Amino acid sequence: MRTPRGKLLVVLAVVVVVAAAGWGVGTLLRSPADEAAARRPPKPSLVTVEVERRKLVATVVVSGTLEYGSPYPVSLAGTVGGGETVQRATRAPRRGTLAEGAVLMEVNGRPVFVLSGRVPMHRGIVPGAEGADVEQLQKALRRLGHRVPLTGVFDRATVAALSRFYAKRGYEAQQPTLELREKREELLRSVRTAREVLATERKALDQGRDVLPLKVRLANARQDQRAAERALDRERAQDRSAEDEAKVEAAESAVRAAEERLLTAQQELAQATAKPTAPADPTASPTNAPTAAPTLGSPADTRLAELRVANARADLAAARTALDRVREEAGLARARRLTELKKDVRTAREAVLTAEQALRQARQLSPAELKVAGARSDLASARAMLAEFSRTYGTTVPPGEVVFLPKLPVRLHKPAVKAGETVDRAVATVTGSAFVVSGSLDVAEAGRVKAGLAADIETEAGTTVPGTVTSIGGRDAKGAVPVAITPVSMKGLKKLAGAPVTVRVTIGATDREVLVVPVAAVVTAADGRARVQVATAADRTREVEVRTGLSADGAVEVTGDLKPGDQVVINSA
Repeated sequence: MRTPRGKLLVVLAVVVVVAAAGWGVGTLLRSPADEAAARRPPKPSLVTVEVERRKLVATVVVSGTLEYGSPYPVSLAGTVGGGETVQRATRAPRRGTLAEGAVLMEVNGRPVFVLSGRVPMHRGIVPGAEGADVEQLQKALRRLGHRVPLTGVFDRATVAALSRFYAKRGYEAQQPTLELREKREELLRSVRTAREVLATERKALDQGRDVLPLKVRLANARQDQRAAERALDRERAQDRSAEDEAKVEAAESAVRAAEERLLTAQQELAQATAKPTAPADPTASPTNAPTAAPTLGSPADTRLAELRVANARADLAAARTALDRVREEAGLARARRLTELKKDVRTAREAVLTAEQALRQARQLSPAELKVAGARSDLASARAMLAEFSRTYGTTVPPGEVVFLPKLPVRLHKPAVKAGETVDRAVATVTGSAFVVSGSLDVAEAGRVKAGLAADIETEAGTTVPGTVTSIGGRDAKGAVPVAITPVSMKGLKKLAGAPVTVRVTIGATDREVLVVPVAAVVTAADGRARVQVATAADRTREVEVRTGLSADGAVEVTGDLKPGDQVVINSA
């Protein structure tokens, strides 16, 4: 039997069920007017964005890897040491920093040095070699403290400096191998043998019965020529012969005697023509009275003195004439002797030339001359071969014992060979000591990026380090453009080698706050001018002409009749 309360609950449940059923049927049953109203589009409205004033920065994002810059594979230019067939590493390259003069590795017990230079090692440097590689070797030796002239020639001074460089590092510069020493000794023996053969054949030729008399004749002619030349030299060295010199001296003595006689006669004439002395003073004391001069003789005495002077003058003139004649005759005699001696020299020289020609013809016609010519040719060939070999013989720099790198120091990043392995490929990879981010850009973005632009390098840990775009490469096979960004500082990056980073390259920025609108708000009209629509009411707008500037991250700088807070339309619905 149900209680009144139970009956009430049942009635309420039935009412709820009936109401729910009625509501459900009502929602399913809609009038045509309701259907039309539901399908009617909503009332159009404007989508606007507020004009802002702020600084605008345009960036290009590059995903890259942080690593040491300028990777460079190192290979040996040739053999190390004496040139053994198998080149095997006996000390492998080790990670670390390589400074100039450091030992990169050892091959067959010989060192491989690292030096600074832009010309790669491409040959063995041997004595007498010259070129840019030799000059940069000399510069490296000078930087390492060894005195050497910058001649560009691998000369003795360079060899000495190189030997000191090797010795300071516990090695010996490469000397000629046993095979090369044996080869040189063989060439020396060939020269000695050829010289002995030539001497023997020459002796046989000179001792021949058709050559020996002519050889003696030539020796005599040469001796006569030397005698004639000595006689000519003696005659040229003296002014006169002994006989002519005696004649000249006699004539000069006669002139001097005539001059003395003339002087004596002149003195006698002067005495004869002198005036008498004045009479003595009678009052003078007898003791102080001067001695009276002798009185002049008769007039005949004066004439005699004058005659003697005239005769003395005539004798002097005759003596002088005789002296001039003797001197002239001596000069003519010397000229005749010089002419004869010169003729004798010419005759002697002609005799020598005639004897030489006769001897030469006899030798050429002699059967033994062919042997002499052959021996002479063999000697010349042996000497040429020795000279050519000796030109490169001595201390050398094998092509594999020096590696020139454009810049030092470098960091040995990755050894490529181990001890015991052959070195017929790259032996290591070196890098610079500074980090660089290596990434790539698509062609469109690469056109906006230039070397020297500032960048921000973001690590996965959230650290940001400033950097600079240092290089942009050419388009690769995949259509990407490689780019390198160098951090300004390495602080905090040394443990992140090989880690991925994100770089934001700043390609443009405003130097102050500017008006900024979304790029979608700017419309270019048919006249080519840019405009924006500014909302003035819920359903009204006005067009404003603007000039656009820098764009970044979907926004663009604009100037025109706008102010911050204006609502610009970016879409209409």
